[in-house]
Amino acid sequence: MALAAFAFVAPPKPGPAGLEVVPIPQVPVLANAQAVKKGQTIDGIQCQNTEKVAFHIHAHLAIFVDGKQKQVPYGIGIGPLAGGGFGGQPYKYGPFVTEGGCFMWLHTHTADGIIHMEAPKQITFNLGDFFDIWGIKLSSSQVGPAKGKVTALVDGKVVGGNPRSIVLKDHELVQLDVGTPLVGMQHVTFGKLS
Repeated sequence: MALAAFAFVAPPKPGPAGLEVVPIPQVPVLANAQAVKKGQTIDGIQCQNTEKVAFHIHAHLAIFVDGKQKQVPYGIGIGPLAGGGFGGQPYKYGPFVTEGGCFMWLHTHTADGIIHMEAPKQITFNLGDFFDIWGIKLSSSQVGPAKGKVTALVDGKVVGGNPRSIVLKDHELVQLDVGTPLVGMQHVTFGKLS
């Protein structure tokens, strides 16, 4: 869709860089991640002992509700350890999760919005898969607890249809705006991603 048909406000200043050199927005979390467990399967995606990296790509997700950014939390798609919680590297802007009870093939290590897609073979994932693993709703009128018209941008272009069907590709920038004002696309440089 042509961007001229939409009025955007400037995106906010990015947060401080995290351990993967991608900014971590210093804003409230949209919704906490559901707990997943070893052996669980969601949308055909398994939670296994370790990360599977035969296929390994990354996309970035940014979410705005009524023009205000919301954080995508760390630990989506990572099961808690036997004693609860996660293991990893502490960082002044939040943890970087490296240890969990299991890892789904789509997960977040930190709150920088990077979706890690790590699978035993090449698989096509879509945004709906990620939200199902997160445990929150995604539709053209809802993003988790936020309800209203959802405008989806992929690599700076407005895309129509159900945002669940957005295919996640390597180094793709996905942004969901719920309500208005619409926020201009945030540009993220993919740093040293593990």
